Amino acid sequence: MANYTDLDLPDDGKLLDNIAHFARALRRAGLPIGPGRVQTAIQAIAAAGFDRRADFYWTLHAVFVNRPEERQVFGQVFRLYWRDPRYLEHMMSMMLPAIRNVAEERAAASAAKRAAEALLDGAEAPDLPSEPKDSDETEIEIDASQTASGEERLRSLDFEQMSTEEAATARRMLARLSLPVKPIATRRHAPDPRGRKPDWRRSLRAAARSGGELHSLHHQTPRTRWPALVVLCDISGSMSQYSRMVLHFVHAVANRQGQGWAKVHAFTFGTRLTNISRHLRTRDVDSALNSAGAEAQDWQGGTRIGGCLRAFNVDWSRRVLGQGAVVLLISDGLDRDDPALLAREMERLHLSARRVIWLNPLLRWDSFAPRARGIRAMLPHVDTFRAAHSIASLEALADAISDPSDHGEKARLMALLSDR
Repeated sequence: MANYTDLDLPDDGKLLDNIAHFARALRRAGLPIGPGRVQTAIQAIAAAGFDRRADFYWTLHAVFVNRPEERQVFGQVFRLYWRDPRYLEHMMSMMLPAIRNVAEERAAASAAKRAAEALLDGAEAPDLPSEPKDSDETEIEIDASQTASGEERLRSLDFEQMSTEEAATARRMLARLSLPVKPIATRRHAPDPRGRKPDWRRSLRAAARSGGELHSLHHQTPRTRWPALVVLCDISGSMSQYSRMVLHFVHAVANRQGQGWAKVHAFTFGTRLTNISRHLRTRDVDSALNSAGAEAQDWQGGTRIGGCLRAFNVDWSRRVLGQGAVVLLISDGLDRDDPALLAREMERLHLSARRVIWLNPLLRWDSFAPRARGIRAMLPHVDTFRAAHSIASLEALADAISDPSDHGEKARLMALLSDR
Protein backbone atom coordinates (compact mmCIF):
# COMPACT_ATOMS: atom_id res chain seq x y z
CA MET A 1 0.00 0.00 0.00
CA ALA A 2 1.32 3.43 -0.91
CA ASN A 3 2.55 5.79 1.81
CA TYR A 4 1.09 9.30 1.68
CA THR A 5 2.66 10.75 4.84
CA ASP A 6 4.74 13.21 2.79
CA LEU A 7 1.75 14.86 1.09
CA ASP A 8 1.47 18.56 1.94
CA LEU A 9 -2.00 20.06 2.22
CA PRO A 10 -2.60 23.56 0.86
CA ASP A 11 -1.97 26.09 3.62
CA ASP A 12 -4.39 28.79 2.45
CA GLY A 13 -7.00 27.86 5.06
CA LYS A 14 -9.80 27.25 2.56
CA LEU A 15 -10.11 23.53 3.13
CA LEU A 16 -13.82 23.33 2.28
CA ASP A 17 -13.30 25.13 -1.01
CA ASN A 18 -10.37 22.88 -1.80
CA ILE A 19 -12.41 19.73 -1.15
CA ALA A 20 -15.22 21.01 -3.38
CA HIS A 21 -12.77 21.90 -6.16
CA PHE A 22 -11.08 18.51 -5.77
CA ALA A 23 -14.49 16.80 -6.12
CA ARG A 24 -15.20 18.77 -9.30
CA ALA A 25 -11.85 17.65 -10.72
CA LEU A 26 -12.72 14.02 -9.94
CA ARG A 27 -16.09 14.44 -11.64
CA ARG A 28 -14.45 15.84 -14.78
CA ALA A 29 -12.07 12.86 -14.70
CA GLY A 30 -15.03 10.48 -14.92
CA LEU A 31 -16.03 9.66 -11.33
CA PRO A 32 -19.80 9.91 -10.61
CA ILE A 33 -19.65 12.57 -7.87
CA GLY A 34 -22.52 14.90 -6.98
CA PRO A 35 -23.17 17.54 -4.31
CA GLY A 36 -24.24 14.87 -1.83
CA ARG A 37 -20.84 13.19 -2.04
CA VAL A 38 -19.09 16.53 -1.45
CA GLN A 39 -21.16 17.19 1.66
CA THR A 40 -20.47 13.67 2.92
CA ALA A 41 -16.73 14.17 2.32
CA ILE A 42 -16.72 17.41 4.35
CA GLN A 43 -18.59 15.72 7.20
CA ALA A 44 -16.21 12.74 7.08
CA ILE A 45 -13.15 14.99 7.27
CA ALA A 46 -14.73 16.89 10.17
CA ALA A 47 -15.33 13.59 12.00
CA ALA A 48 -12.02 11.89 11.19
CA GLY A 49 -9.77 14.92 11.25
CA PHE A 50 -6.50 15.10 9.33
CA ASP A 51 -3.75 14.96 11.91
CA ARG A 52 -2.31 12.15 9.80
CA ARG A 53 -2.19 12.91 6.09
CA ALA A 54 -2.68 9.25 5.20
CA ASP A 55 -6.00 9.35 7.10
CA PHE A 56 -7.01 12.38 5.03
CA TYR A 57 -6.33 10.44 1.80
CA TRP A 58 -8.21 7.31 2.81
CA THR A 59 -11.17 9.27 4.21
CA LEU A 60 -11.70 11.00 0.86
CA HIS A 61 -11.00 7.72 -0.90
CA ALA A 62 -13.78 5.99 1.08
CA VAL A 63 -16.28 8.69 0.09
CA PHE A 64 -15.41 9.26 -3.57
CA VAL A 65 -14.33 5.80 -4.82
CA ASN A 66 -16.93 3.09 -5.37
CA ARG A 67 -15.39 0.82 -8.04
CA PRO A 68 -11.90 -0.67 -8.42
CA GLU A 69 -11.27 1.09 -11.75
CA GLU A 70 -11.77 4.49 -10.05
CA ARG A 71 -8.85 4.05 -7.65
CA GLN A 72 -6.14 4.95 -10.15
CA VAL A 73 -7.90 8.11 -11.31
CA PHE A 74 -8.52 9.18 -7.70
CA GLY A 75 -4.88 8.56 -6.77
CA GLN A 76 -3.55 10.58 -9.71
CA VAL A 77 -5.82 13.57 -9.10
CA PHE A 78 -5.15 13.48 -5.33
CA ARG A 79 -1.38 13.45 -5.72
CA LEU A 80 -1.36 16.33 -8.15
CA TYR A 81 -3.92 18.48 -6.36
CA TRP A 82 -2.88 18.13 -2.72
CA ARG A 83 0.84 17.60 -3.01
CA ASP A 84 2.32 20.06 -5.53
CA PRO A 85 1.52 23.78 -5.07
CA ARG A 86 2.34 24.22 -8.76
CA TYR A 87 0.22 21.29 -9.86
CA LEU A 88 -1.24 23.24 -12.80
CA GLU A 89 2.17 23.78 -14.42
CA HIS A 90 2.95 20.14 -13.77
CA MET A 91 -0.26 19.06 -15.50
CA MET A 92 0.45 21.41 -18.41
CA SER A 93 3.75 19.66 -18.99
CA MET A 94 1.93 16.33 -19.06
CA MET A 95 -0.40 17.65 -21.76
CA LEU A 96 2.41 18.76 -24.09
CA PRO A 97 3.05 16.44 -27.04
CA ALA A 98 6.13 14.27 -26.71
CA ILE A 99 7.91 11.64 -28.76
CA ARG A 100 8.17 8.41 -26.77
CA ASN A 101 9.18 4.88 -27.46
CA VAL A 102 6.69 2.05 -27.34
CA ALA A 103 7.57 0.98 -23.79
CA GLU A 104 7.11 4.51 -22.42
CA GLU A 105 3.80 4.94 -24.21
CA ARG A 106 2.59 1.64 -22.77
CA ALA A 107 3.67 2.63 -19.27
CA ALA A 108 1.86 5.99 -19.38
CA ALA A 109 -1.33 5.40 -17.43
CA SER A 110 -4.51 6.65 -19.02
CA ALA A 111 -5.67 7.75 -15.56
CA ALA A 112 -2.85 10.31 -15.42
CA LYS A 113 -4.00 11.82 -18.68
CA ARG A 114 -7.59 12.03 -17.49
CA ALA A 115 -6.39 13.60 -14.25
CA ALA A 116 -4.50 16.20 -16.26
CA GLU A 117 -7.56 17.14 -18.28
CA ALA A 118 -9.75 17.28 -15.18
CA LEU A 119 -7.46 19.71 -13.37
CA LEU A 120 -6.79 21.85 -16.44
CA ASP A 121 -10.48 22.20 -17.32
CA GLY A 122 -9.86 24.01 -20.58
CA ALA A 123 -6.89 26.13 -19.46
CA GLU A 124 -4.28 26.95 -22.05
CA ALA A 125 -0.74 25.69 -21.80
CA PRO A 126 1.73 28.21 -20.38
CA ASP A 127 4.61 29.58 -22.37
CA LEU A 128 7.58 27.50 -21.28
CA PRO A 129 11.06 28.99 -21.47
CA SER A 130 13.09 27.64 -24.32
CA GLU A 131 16.34 25.87 -23.54
CA PRO A 132 19.59 27.13 -25.04
CA LYS A 133 20.22 25.48 -28.37
CA ASP A 134 23.45 23.66 -28.96
CA SER A 135 25.16 24.93 -32.08
CA ASP A 136 26.21 21.39 -33.05
CA GLU A 137 22.72 20.00 -32.59
CA THR A 138 20.85 19.21 -35.76
CA GLU A 139 17.49 20.94 -35.94
CA ILE A 140 14.62 18.68 -37.00
CA GLU A 141 11.58 20.26 -38.58
CA ILE A 142 8.32 18.33 -38.85
CA ASP A 143 5.86 19.31 -41.55
CA ALA A 144 2.38 18.66 -40.17
CA SER A 145 0.50 20.14 -43.13
CA GLN A 146 -0.60 16.71 -44.31
CA THR A 147 -1.66 15.49 -40.86
CA ALA A 148 -4.90 13.50 -40.83
CA SER A 149 -8.05 14.88 -39.24
CA GLY A 150 -8.93 14.24 -35.60
CA GLU A 151 -11.30 11.39 -36.33
CA GLU A 152 -8.86 9.80 -38.75
CA ARG A 153 -6.17 9.86 -36.05
CA LEU A 154 -8.58 8.37 -33.53
CA ARG A 155 -9.34 5.46 -35.86
CA SER A 156 -5.83 4.06 -35.34
CA LEU A 157 -5.23 5.25 -31.76
CA ASP A 158 -4.99 2.56 -29.09
CA PHE A 159 -8.04 2.55 -26.80
CA GLU A 160 -5.81 2.38 -23.73
CA GLN A 161 -3.96 5.57 -24.67
CA MET A 162 -7.05 7.72 -25.25
CA SER A 163 -7.85 10.66 -23.03
CA THR A 164 -11.33 11.23 -21.60
CA GLU A 165 -12.38 13.46 -24.49
CA GLU A 166 -10.84 11.14 -27.08
CA ALA A 167 -12.58 8.13 -25.54
CA ALA A 168 -15.94 9.95 -25.66
CA THR A 169 -15.40 10.79 -29.33
CA ALA A 170 -14.34 7.21 -30.04
CA ARG A 171 -17.53 5.88 -28.41
CA ARG A 172 -19.61 8.12 -30.67
CA MET A 173 -17.70 6.80 -33.68
CA LEU A 174 -18.25 3.21 -32.54
CA ALA A 175 -21.99 3.87 -32.24
CA ARG A 176 -22.04 4.65 -35.97
CA LEU A 177 -20.27 1.45 -36.99
CA SER A 178 -22.23 -1.42 -38.47
CA LEU A 179 -21.56 -5.13 -38.60
CA PRO A 180 -23.54 -6.47 -41.56
CA VAL A 181 -23.74 -10.19 -42.22
CA LYS A 182 -24.88 -12.27 -45.16
CA PRO A 183 -27.84 -14.66 -44.79
CA ILE A 184 -27.18 -18.37 -44.60
CA ALA A 185 -28.69 -20.73 -47.17
CA THR A 186 -30.57 -23.64 -45.59
CA ARG A 187 -31.60 -27.07 -46.89
CA ARG A 188 -35.25 -26.07 -46.86
CA HIS A 189 -36.85 -24.53 -49.94
CA ALA A 190 -39.54 -21.97 -50.64
CA PRO A 191 -41.76 -21.57 -53.75
CA ASP A 192 -40.21 -19.21 -56.28
CA PRO A 193 -41.44 -18.72 -59.87
CA ARG A 194 -37.90 -17.73 -60.87
CA GLY A 195 -36.21 -20.54 -58.95
CA ARG A 196 -33.83 -22.86 -60.77
CA LYS A 197 -34.81 -26.06 -59.00
CA PRO A 198 -38.11 -27.77 -59.96
CA ASP A 199 -40.62 -28.26 -57.16
CA TRP A 200 -41.86 -31.75 -58.05
CA ARG A 201 -44.29 -32.07 -55.14
CA ARG A 202 -46.21 -28.89 -55.97
CA SER A 203 -46.10 -29.74 -59.67
CA LEU A 204 -47.58 -33.22 -59.12
CA ARG A 205 -50.24 -31.90 -56.74
CA ALA A 206 -51.28 -29.34 -59.37
CA ALA A 207 -51.38 -32.09 -62.01
CA ALA A 208 -53.60 -34.29 -59.79
CA ARG A 209 -56.14 -31.46 -59.56
CA SER A 210 -56.34 -31.29 -63.38
CA GLY A 211 -56.85 -34.98 -64.15
CA GLY A 212 -53.18 -35.94 -64.10
CA GLU A 213 -51.99 -33.59 -66.83
CA LEU A 214 -48.97 -31.44 -66.08
CA HIS A 215 -49.77 -27.98 -67.44
CA SER A 216 -46.91 -26.06 -65.74
CA LEU A 217 -43.76 -26.81 -63.79
CA HIS A 218 -43.39 -25.17 -60.39
CA HIS A 219 -39.96 -24.06 -59.12
CA GLN A 220 -38.37 -23.42 -55.75
CA THR A 221 -35.33 -21.74 -54.25
CA PRO A 222 -33.39 -22.41 -50.99
CA ARG A 223 -34.60 -20.56 -47.92
CA THR A 224 -32.21 -18.23 -46.09
CA ARG A 225 -31.98 -17.29 -42.45
CA TRP A 226 -29.95 -14.87 -40.40
CA PRO A 227 -27.30 -16.16 -37.98
CA ALA A 228 -27.01 -15.16 -34.34
CA LEU A 229 -24.05 -13.24 -32.91
CA VAL A 230 -22.57 -14.45 -29.62
CA VAL A 231 -20.01 -12.21 -27.89
CA LEU A 232 -17.73 -13.55 -25.13
CA CYS A 233 -15.89 -10.57 -23.65
CA ASP A 234 -12.96 -10.79 -21.22
CA ILE A 235 -13.30 -8.11 -18.47
CA SER A 236 -10.19 -8.96 -16.45
CA GLY A 237 -7.80 -6.25 -15.34
CA SER A 238 -5.60 -6.39 -18.43
CA MET A 239 -8.65 -6.11 -20.73
CA SER A 240 -10.74 -3.51 -18.91
CA GLN A 241 -10.32 -0.51 -21.21
CA TYR A 242 -10.63 -2.57 -24.39
CA SER A 243 -13.67 -4.44 -23.10
CA ARG A 244 -15.57 -1.24 -22.40
CA MET A 245 -14.99 0.02 -25.94
CA VAL A 246 -15.91 -3.31 -27.51
CA LEU A 247 -19.11 -3.48 -25.46
CA HIS A 248 -20.06 -0.02 -26.75
CA PHE A 249 -19.66 -1.43 -30.24
CA VAL A 250 -21.67 -4.56 -29.39
CA HIS A 251 -24.44 -2.40 -27.93
CA ALA A 252 -24.67 -0.48 -31.21
CA VAL A 253 -24.87 -3.75 -33.15
CA ALA A 254 -27.55 -5.15 -30.84
CA ASN A 255 -29.76 -2.06 -31.18
CA ARG A 256 -29.38 -1.32 -34.89
CA GLN A 257 -32.05 -2.64 -37.20
CA GLY A 258 -31.39 -3.95 -40.68
CA GLN A 259 -27.96 -5.54 -40.07
CA GLY A 260 -29.35 -9.06 -40.41
CA TRP A 261 -28.42 -10.63 -37.07
CA ALA A 262 -31.23 -12.82 -35.76
CA LYS A 263 -30.18 -12.21 -32.13
CA VAL A 264 -27.19 -10.78 -30.29
CA HIS A 265 -26.11 -12.58 -27.11
CA ALA A 266 -23.38 -11.10 -24.92
CA PHE A 267 -21.46 -12.66 -22.03
CA THR A 268 -18.65 -11.28 -19.89
CA PHE A 269 -16.09 -13.40 -18.10
CA GLY A 270 -13.20 -12.89 -15.75
CA THR A 271 -13.39 -15.24 -12.82
CA ARG A 272 -16.98 -16.20 -13.66
CA LEU A 273 -19.39 -16.09 -16.60
CA THR A 274 -22.16 -13.46 -16.69
CA ASN A 275 -24.96 -13.14 -19.25
CA ILE A 276 -25.52 -9.43 -20.03
CA SER A 277 -27.66 -9.89 -23.16
CA ARG A 278 -30.82 -8.33 -21.71
CA HIS A 279 -28.90 -5.27 -20.50
CA LEU A 280 -27.58 -4.52 -23.98
CA ARG A 281 -31.12 -4.34 -25.34
CA THR A 282 -31.58 -1.06 -23.43
CA ARG A 283 -31.50 1.78 -25.94
CA ASP A 284 -29.37 4.12 -23.80
CA VAL A 285 -25.80 2.89 -23.94
CA ASP A 286 -24.74 4.38 -20.58
CA SER A 287 -27.69 2.82 -18.77
CA ALA A 288 -27.07 -0.49 -20.54
CA LEU A 289 -23.40 -0.69 -19.61
CA ASN A 290 -24.01 0.50 -16.04
CA SER A 291 -26.56 -2.28 -15.57
CA ALA A 292 -24.20 -4.80 -17.13
CA GLY A 293 -21.35 -3.64 -14.89
CA ALA A 294 -23.54 -3.94 -11.81
CA GLU A 295 -24.36 -7.56 -12.65
CA ALA A 296 -20.81 -8.57 -13.64
CA GLN A 297 -19.05 -8.40 -10.28
CA ASP A 298 -15.65 -9.56 -11.58
CA TRP A 299 -14.60 -6.44 -13.50
CA GLN A 300 -10.84 -5.98 -13.45
CA GLY A 301 -10.35 -9.19 -11.51
CA GLY A 302 -8.40 -12.32 -12.43
CA THR A 303 -8.88 -14.50 -15.48
CA ARG A 304 -10.19 -18.07 -15.69
CA ILE A 305 -10.89 -18.48 -19.39
CA GLY A 306 -11.02 -22.28 -19.30
CA GLY A 307 -13.49 -22.45 -16.42
CA CYS A 308 -15.71 -19.72 -17.88
CA LEU A 309 -15.77 -21.39 -21.30
CA ARG A 310 -16.73 -24.63 -19.63
CA ALA A 311 -19.63 -22.86 -17.91
CA PHE A 312 -20.72 -21.41 -21.26
CA ASN A 313 -20.49 -24.76 -23.07
CA VAL A 314 -22.47 -26.56 -20.36
CA ASP A 315 -25.14 -23.95 -19.57
CA TRP A 316 -25.57 -21.81 -22.69
CA SER A 317 -24.14 -23.31 -25.88
CA ARG A 318 -27.26 -25.35 -26.76
CA ARG A 319 -29.47 -22.27 -26.28
CA VAL A 320 -27.53 -19.62 -28.19
CA LEU A 321 -25.26 -21.43 -30.66
CA GLY A 322 -28.00 -22.99 -32.76
CA GLN A 323 -28.61 -22.14 -36.42
CA GLY A 324 -25.05 -21.23 -37.35
CA ALA A 325 -24.11 -18.65 -34.72
CA VAL A 326 -20.93 -16.60 -35.11
CA VAL A 327 -18.84 -16.28 -31.92
CA LEU A 328 -16.72 -13.20 -31.16
CA LEU A 329 -14.18 -14.00 -28.45
CA ILE A 330 -12.55 -10.84 -27.06
CA SER A 331 -9.61 -11.74 -24.83
CA ASP A 332 -5.85 -11.40 -24.53
CA GLY A 333 -5.57 -15.14 -23.83
CA LEU A 334 -3.66 -14.69 -20.55
CA ASP A 335 -5.21 -17.44 -18.43
CA ARG A 336 -4.60 -18.96 -15.01
CA ASP A 337 -6.47 -22.19 -15.70
CA ASP A 338 -5.07 -25.52 -16.85
CA PRO A 339 -4.08 -25.23 -20.57
CA ALA A 340 -5.50 -28.71 -21.23
CA LEU A 341 -8.91 -27.60 -19.90
CA LEU A 342 -8.76 -24.42 -22.00
CA ALA A 343 -7.87 -26.34 -25.18
CA ARG A 344 -10.66 -28.87 -24.57
CA GLU A 345 -13.32 -26.21 -24.01
CA MET A 346 -12.13 -24.14 -26.99
CA GLU A 347 -12.39 -27.20 -29.21
CA ARG A 348 -15.94 -27.82 -27.99
CA LEU A 349 -16.86 -24.18 -28.63
CA HIS A 350 -15.37 -24.34 -32.12
CA LEU A 351 -17.34 -27.47 -32.99
CA SER A 352 -20.59 -25.90 -31.79
CA ALA A 353 -20.31 -22.56 -33.63
CA ARG A 354 -20.35 -21.71 -37.31
CA ARG A 355 -17.28 -19.52 -36.92
CA VAL A 356 -15.13 -18.45 -33.97
CA ILE A 357 -13.42 -15.07 -34.40
CA TRP A 358 -10.85 -14.20 -31.75
CA LEU A 359 -10.14 -10.49 -31.19
CA ASN A 360 -6.94 -9.94 -29.22
CA PRO A 361 -5.58 -6.45 -28.34
CA LEU A 362 -2.06 -7.87 -28.05
CA LEU A 363 -1.92 -8.11 -31.85
CA ARG A 364 -1.30 -4.35 -31.92
CA TRP A 365 2.36 -5.21 -31.41
CA ASP A 366 4.16 -6.13 -34.63
CA SER A 367 6.46 -8.48 -32.73
CA PHE A 368 3.61 -10.39 -31.04
CA ALA A 369 4.26 -14.13 -30.75
CA PRO A 370 2.13 -16.89 -29.12
CA ARG A 371 4.33 -17.44 -26.06
CA ALA A 372 1.65 -17.57 -23.35
CA ARG A 373 0.27 -21.04 -22.62
CA GLY A 374 -3.31 -19.86 -22.89
CA ILE A 375 -2.77 -18.37 -26.33
CA ARG A 376 -1.08 -21.54 -27.57
CA ALA A 377 -4.01 -23.61 -26.29
CA MET A 378 -6.68 -21.41 -27.89
CA LEU A 379 -5.15 -20.54 -31.25
CA PRO A 380 -5.71 -23.88 -33.09
CA HIS A 381 -9.45 -23.76 -32.31
CA VAL A 382 -10.38 -20.41 -33.87
CA ASP A 383 -11.19 -19.56 -37.48
CA THR A 384 -9.91 -15.99 -37.46
CA PHE A 385 -7.41 -14.22 -35.23
CA ARG A 386 -7.47 -10.41 -35.42
CA ALA A 387 -6.57 -7.31 -33.41
CA ALA A 388 -9.12 -5.35 -31.34
CA HIS A 389 -7.27 -2.30 -30.01
CA SER A 390 -8.66 0.55 -32.13
CA ILE A 391 -11.65 1.71 -34.13
CA ALA A 392 -9.94 0.69 -37.36
CA SER A 393 -9.50 -2.88 -36.11
CA LEU A 394 -13.22 -3.11 -35.30
CA GLU A 395 -14.11 -1.67 -38.70
CA ALA A 396 -12.11 -4.47 -40.32
CA LEU A 397 -14.19 -7.01 -38.39
CA ALA A 398 -17.02 -6.64 -40.91
CA ASP A 399 -14.77 -7.94 -43.67
CA ALA A 400 -13.71 -10.90 -41.52
CA ILE A 401 -17.32 -11.91 -40.85
CA SER A 402 -18.47 -11.61 -44.46
CA ASP A 403 -15.45 -13.49 -45.87
CA PRO A 404 -15.28 -17.17 -44.79
CA SER A 405 -11.74 -17.43 -46.16
CA ASP A 406 -10.43 -14.70 -43.83
CA HIS A 407 -8.11 -16.07 -41.13
CA GLY A 408 -6.38 -12.86 -40.01
CA GLU A 409 -3.06 -13.55 -38.31
CA LYS A 410 -3.78 -17.18 -37.51
CA ALA A 411 -1.68 -18.68 -40.32
CA ARG A 412 1.40 -16.62 -39.39
CA LEU A 413 1.14 -17.44 -35.69
CA MET A 414 0.46 -21.13 -36.31
CA ALA A 415 3.67 -21.21 -38.34
CA LEU A 416 5.51 -19.75 -35.34
CA LEU A 417 4.00 -22.45 -33.14
CA SER A 418 5.16 -25.19 -35.48
CA ASP A 419 8.69 -23.77 -35.48
CA ARG A 420 9.00 -23.84 -31.68
